[in-house]
Amino acid sequence: MTATREPASVVAARQLAAEAHARRRVPTRRVAPSAAQRADTSRRHPAPYPRRMRVLIAEDEPYLADAIRDGLRLEAIASDVVHDGDSALENLAVNSYDVVVLDRDLPGTSGDEVARRIVAESLPCRILMLTAADRLEEKVAGFELGADDYLTKPFAMRELVVRLRALGRRPLEGAPPVVEFAGLTLDPFRREVYRDGRYVGLTRKQFAVLEVLMAARGGVVSAESLLERAWDENADPFTNAVRITISSLRKRLGDPWLIHTVPGTGDRVGGPTADDAASGPR
Repeated sequence: MTATREPASVVAARQLAAEAHARRRVPTRRVAPSAAQRADTSRRHPAPYPRRMRVLIAEDEPYLADAIRDGLRLEAIASDVVHDGDSALENLAVNSYDVVVLDRDLPGTSGDEVARRIVAESLPCRILMLTAADRLEEKVAGFELGADDYLTKPFAMRELVVRLRALGRRPLEGAPPVVEFAGLTLDPFRREVYRDGRYVGLTRKQFAVLEVLMAARGGVVSAESLLERAWDENADPFTNAVRITISSLRKRLGDPWLIHTVPGTGDRVGGPTADDAASGPR
């Protein structure tokens, strides 16, 4: 009796799920640094966090798409999932992504056509193609369509993450400009923030929120806009995560406070105004 060969997507999903399960079971052992290490560390800035990324996963097999999303979540990479080409194009029209993980065999609008549209419309994202076909001709065709990288199923989650981070480090039009406003300097490429020349260490989410606020250059940004741009689309719209992050970011930047809340509207970066003084410290 001939054994039925499992589809590559099934094998890939099972492999990714096993990797994620193994990672969750590995305990993290913290070792206190020696006095010499502490002294050395105090004389240099902490290493910057990896660049914040947002990824669109366009994969028609739900179990594989979910396995990829769960694996990326363990790496602190925000991702959205769609299962057909039409939905991929809709998401690309309204959201900004660093990389699209694109299955070539999508229903509706094919993955190949999605790649063509991305290139034709000069969308600011990289394309990592997924396929079960590992023939050279298939890979060449994918690159000719506009793919920046190519991965065959099944694959290891670690390899996918490394490839995504490599694509995320590859600037589309040169390194993003350093933003300076209200005494703050934000370097999106190095993921560093300075206030009046003093380094300020931020968490990934604090950096993401500050990046959005500084892009507004003193304009008020609503909590809904922050949630949309600094979190993924699965974030609970009723969460208080934005308010908590704003509060911790304000404290991390130090006195006098540079982030001010405009009641009923949102938050902004800059010096206090008469309205801020009237509403009291926030």
